[in-house]
Amino acid sequence: MSFTLAVVGRPNVGKSTLFNRLVGKKLALVDDQPGVTRDLREGAARLGDLKFTVIDSAGLEDATDDSLQGRMRRLTERAVEMADICLFMIDARVGVTPTDQVFADILRKKNANVILAANKSEGRAGEAGYLEAFSLGLGEPIRLSAEHGEGMDELYYLLMPLAKEFEERAQIDAPEIDVDVSEDEEDAPRVLTSDKPLQIAVCGRPNAGKSTLINKIIGEERLLTGPEAGITRDAISVQKDWGGVPMRIFDTAGMRRKAKIHEKIEKLSVSDGLRAVKFAEVVVILLDVEIPFEQQDLRLADLAEREGRAVVIAVNKWDVETEKQDKLKELKEEFARLLPQLKGAPLITVSAKTGKGLDRLQEAIMRAHEVWNRRITTAQLNRWLTGMLEQHPPPAPGGRRIKMRYATQVKTRPPGFVVMSSFPDLVPASYTRYLVNGLRADFDMPGTPIRLTLRDQGEKNPYKDKKKKQTGRLSKHIKKQTGENF
Repeated sequence: MSFTLAVVGRPNVGKSTLFNRLVGKKLALVDDQPGVTRDLREGAARLGDLKFTVIDSAGLEDATDDSLQGRMRRLTERAVEMADICLFMIDARVGVTPTDQVFADILRKKNANVILAANKSEGRAGEAGYLEAFSLGLGEPIRLSAEHGEGMDELYYLLMPLAKEFEERAQIDAPEIDVDVSEDEEDAPRVLTSDKPLQIAVCGRPNAGKSTLINKIIGEERLLTGPEAGITRDAISVQKDWGGVPMRIFDTAGMRRKAKIHEKIEKLSVSDGLRAVKFAEVVVILLDVEIPFEQQDLRLADLAEREGRAVVIAVNKWDVETEKQDKLKELKEEFARLLPQLKGAPLITVSAKTGKGLDRLQEAIMRAHEVWNRRITTAQLNRWLTGMLEQHPPPAPGGRRIKMRYATQVKTRPPGFVVMSSFPDLVPASYTRYLVNGLRADFDMPGTPIRLTLRDQGEKNPYKDKKKKQTGRLSKHIKKQTGENF
């Protein structure tokens, strides 16, 4: 991205509506209720030929204490410091308020590039508020209607000259998945860079400590935390070199079971978190040590596996556990029993509050990513397949003998394999699991999703074309002898 634009202003002035318009998707939650956005939300935006990162911030509240509103204000001020350009929005229908004046002063001190926008200025109702905006001393405001898309051309012409100052910023691309594999390629994951970092989603139930964990990893209070369950309502991301490895970490809204979701806002948050899982490469399922492996935890882990993402299980609040050895043994037994599809996936104990165990978590994430990128040559796979067939031949349903001729890897991220077989539809699921478990054990791929496809390759007769030629010559000879050509 060429630059970063932070959209700031009082609650309910239309910041998230503008954010959604710029990114072209309904990524940020929008509701008439003030204060829906509580965290910083980043998105890839486009306006004409300009491409940039837009940050949807929490509404600026006139609070300085440790209340939720006070923390939201400090978080928004940090977004202003981080951004290259700030778009300060006021509600033209309400006019300039004392709070607007206070935060106009803050913007002058914290960011050199401020664009003032009078939102909801369509029609006569916003005329007076638009004129009042001049009194803020931030230059000529632009007339904007985020809901109807009016004023976007004015915003474009103000951003265009500023964009040239930030051309060196690289665009952050979505991760590559289901990558085709060539037979002659080596077993090596792609090189991680700041442009293409390792994408991680941290998921779990509300109040499991996801935001606290990420704040500890990045070393700053970037995400809101607190005893209130469900503070994070959007899936948001931060980028950090963790252990020398560029990573982009997504903090997702806590996911309750759907039966317990009543508010419209929370329903939107859950679907937003599910999108974050699909966008990640490695998914960290964060459990609460006091109530681990609840139904929703299992569903999240199963979703990550079905989406083909590497999975790491992290058990949080380990610092408060008194019987650590017995609890760890119990957790491993439950994990093996409840999530057999993730057999061998790492289970790490951490304390987001103290930071203990984060080094082991980082190692587990890198290991899971390496396995997720695993590449195996066709020669290795065919030697392995021969041994598997000798050890346990496939069944013969209905007296039909199943022949498996060869295996090859066709995908990575996650690993995908094809086995050429006769009667692939008759191969029972138990035998497919036998092959998948063999791949895990023999090629050291614990926990990662493995896609194994049985494909039919018809019996090839090397004499087929030769027989056609002989038949053609015989037919000509017969016709000549019987005189049919005359």
